[in-house]
Amino acid sequence: MAKIEAVTGHYIHVPFEGEEYRIFYEESGKGIPLVCLHTAGTDSREWRHQLNDPEINERFHVIAFDLPRHGKSIPPKGWWKEEYKLTAQFYADFVVAFCRELNLERPVVMGSSMGGNICLHLALRYSDYFRALIAIEACDYSPGWWLDWLWHAQIHGGEACATAINGLMAPQSPFEYRQETWWYYSQGGPGVFKGDLYFYSVDHDFREDCEKISGKIPVFFMTGVYDFACTPEMTQKTAKKVRNAECIIMEEIGHFPMSENPVTFKKYLMPVLHKIK
Repeated sequence: MAKIEAVTGHYIHVPFEGEEYRIFYEESGKGIPLVCLHTAGTDSREWRHQLNDPEINERFHVIAFDLPRHGKSIPPKGWWKEEYKLTAQFYADFVVAFCRELNLERPVVMGSSMGGNICLHLALRYSDYFRALIAIEACDYSPGWWLDWLWHAQIHGGEACATAINGLMAPQSPFEYRQETWWYYSQGGPGVFKGDLYFYSVDHDFREDCEKISGKIPVFFMTGVYDFACTPEMTQKTAKKVRNAECIIMEEIGHFPMSENPVTFKKYLMPVLHKIK
């Protein structure tokens, strides 16, 4: 018999700032909406293990979508006329627009890397809308990663991006999954990884804003010990400044927990989901 996963994919049109974005998303499970945000330069495939996890699906409606320009979500009209630079305002507001277009009731957002950093902005500006935020590999400031050479004619952008992130994964993570994560990174559109890193390293500077977060909703920070882009120390320092925050440091894992080592990641994630549930 054919092995068909319970995960289903859809396209939804999201009106936003005068544009209509055709957005691809995958979903599975039932219960509390759990919206998953991919890392810079990749797409929703990073979350395939969580989308297929029966224990998570029993209580949570898992939704993973591709930002515009990523994966199966095509760029906006006239995308070639300007250099792509993701900003905090666009990112945060678009996440909310997507959730509202799906009529999600008090969703949880779980994002990694840039998807984790944006959780700080969501906590500050949309605390009345979300139920909880899970900020994976996140901190208030991640300088030094906006790399001009990533969009150079003499550089293979996909392989350069993929190889640049290889060292961010833990050696204990299964080789197969590390290679799979490399594959995701090798397939980004031209200039997408660099444009995402503009948000990650330039536009996201939350050092003076952490104390402004109201604490109305819980924020769970989760960082792997092998992450040198956002170190455990950087995450711990950030979490101390955020009201109603909890910091979880994950052993034997790096910058891409959900895709590089889903089994180890689940051991840390399930207690967090239980608290939210």
